[in-house]
Amino acid sequence: MGKGGGCVPSKKHFPSVNSEGVQHSAREAPVEARSHSGPSVEEVTPSFEDASSSPAANAQKLKIFIVFYSMYGHVEQLARRMKKGVDGMEGVEGLLFRVPETLPPDALEQMKVPPKDNDIPIISAAELAAADGILFGFPTRYGCMAAQMKAFFDSTGQLWKEQKLAGKPAGFFVSTGTQGGGQETTAWTAITQLCHHGMLFVPIGYTFGAGMFKMDSVRGGSPYGAGVFAGDSTREASETELALAEHQGKYMAGVVKRLALA
Repeated sequence: MGKGGGCVPSKKHFPSVNSEGVQHSAREAPVEARSHSGPSVEEVTPSFEDASSSPAANAQKLKIFIVFYSMYGHVEQLARRMKKGVDGMEGVEGLLFRVPETLPPDALEQMKVPPKDNDIPIISAAELAAADGILFGFPTRYGCMAAQMKAFFDSTGQLWKEQKLAGKPAGFFVSTGTQGGGQETTAWTAITQLCHHGMLFVPIGYTFGAGMFKMDSVRGGSPYGAGVFAGDSTREASETELALAEHQGKYMAGVVKRLALA
């Protein structure tokens, strides 16, 4: 699929999905679309207004693990904002975790990598089994995930052997240095990890609505998940990129809650 208008849905036929899983046309959609110059698309988050009285709504909160590797802090920025989105869904909470660093301290010092926030714990592979859903974040390395995250996935062999992650929903968010540096490929090349574990890949699609079509500023992210452009590592995530991360957190929380109530 090309980069042009071929992937832009028709204004008249773009489907939206209500809380019952029934598709409506944009003309019949229950939520008014944002004002913008692109195709008419809504921001969508699964609704659970009728679930508040169910036993699951009063049970222990569902847990979404936000597991990331961040060298210069860009992925961490997205992760923190993503947690805000998760926590905004009643009955669901987001928990931040880092994967282990694989580079020696002297190498990190030469690369001028800032110190990590010790308030965010380092996760082991075995702990993933306790999550109801997982959002993995990582920077790109030549269009694929960074070696630190790949090493973490490589350590999940016992979970794979016992199929402890099978059926768990998961998503991705990424950081790249340039606009052509892998905002999409970094995510879709990571899907193989989920497939071998039998996990359910949850992309955000175009559920962010008009924000997915903004062309007035540099913006990372794609239908695969939130993203940020790091540039030479000095660029900070924009509010649009952070808002997309927050939306992904809320959207994922809605999906996890829906599956728990099924």
